[in-house]
Amino acid sequence: MNKNVEFAINQQINKEEFSSRLYLAMAIWCESNGYPGAANFLYKHAEEERIHMLKLVHYVADRGGQAELLPIDQPEQKYESLLDVFDKILNHEIFITESINSLYEVTMNEREYTTANFLQWYITEQVEEESLFSTILDKIKLVGADKAGMFHIDKELEGMAAAMVVAGI
Repeated sequence: MNKNVEFAINQQINKEEFSSRLYLAMAIWCESNGYPGAANFLYKHAEEERIHMLKLVHYVADRGGQAELLPIDQPEQKYESLLDVFDKILNHEIFITESINSLYEVTMNEREYTTANFLQWYITEQVEEESLFSTILDKIKLVGADKAGMFHIDKELEGMAAAMVVAGI
């Protein structure tokens, strides 16, 4: 495996690991603040991010490289509201999209086309993630401080978490 590509993938592994811990911290906050549906939804997303990380780890090994676990930052653990949580999630997903696009650029510059092809799954996934979190954020903004509306959003997130279980995530 090209060493520049391997280095860039290891950086992405680190970001995916951080994403998992970030969503775990957010899930814990949600559970502690009366949003059990949002908590379950974010626990599932923490697992999903870990799977994304492991796909990269296995890919590096399959290509004869060496995956590395790099130090990760401590995620934020206190949030002002559910709106704050999902606003930060959307911003984080935009950051991850930019990171994957940069990784893709490295693969193209290094003429590592097999890896570029592998990354197409991540590129598509990021479009879906940004759309999902943008929609959730829009709904939260729509209900504002209305407690009944927030209750319904939490129930909708619970349903989304249950659908993820059925889908095997």
